[in-house]
Amino acid sequence: MQGEDAELTAAVRAAREGDECAFRTVYRAVHPRLLGYVRTLVPEADAEDVTSEAWLQIARDLDRFDGDADRFRGWTARIARNRALDHIRARGRRPASSSVDDETELAVLPAGSDTVDEALEAIGTGHTMALISRLPRDQAEAVVLRVVVGLDAKGAAKVLGKRPGAVRTAAHRGLRKLAEMLESEEGAGDGVPAPRTGVARGVTEKARRTLRET
Repeated sequence: MQGEDAELTAAVRAAREGDECAFRTVYRAVHPRLLGYVRTLVPEADAEDVTSEAWLQIARDLDRFDGDADRFRGWTARIARNRALDHIRARGRRPASSSVDDETELAVLPAGSDTVDEALEAIGTGHTMALISRLPRDQAEAVVLRVVVGLDAKGAAKVLGKRPGAVRTAAHRGLRKLAEMLESEEGAGDGVPAPRTGVARGVTEKARRTLRET
């Protein structure tokens, strides 16, 4: 373990012992990606509130957490997902199916914003988040958890309650679809701001390497 992961692991351990400065370090490192994930679950107008609720639980239960940076990212993502589903239920939204396991209860992914642009560099530009809203829901959530939040297939599977193989498949399909949509935008010339020429071939290259490695 080195670099960012080592720093986050050390900060989490210090925060568990009550170090407020360390907790702020943890928050700054994790919050943009966590907020980006919450935006795949609830409407834009609700995302900040839901993420704040998740952080309240994270702070409250931190002394019971034990693990490294990867486990912490997965743990916080599970908390955020549960808070998002609670929020949807409290608002009285009714999915087409009553099953939570197939994610039909989740809201449509909204467009991205500046707060998650840095996290989205792994798969291109902030513009890419708007395109993720057009992916099937399982693909959108898998892509964000794997590439933006930074979880491996096993960690993302725990968050989603699925098999790692199913998460890998959904993520690969989502990335392939993103590339196709970007190619379509580049050729359309419809006046909508599109990524730079050739980005469709390169926008998912780093993400694909990430998915192959884990």
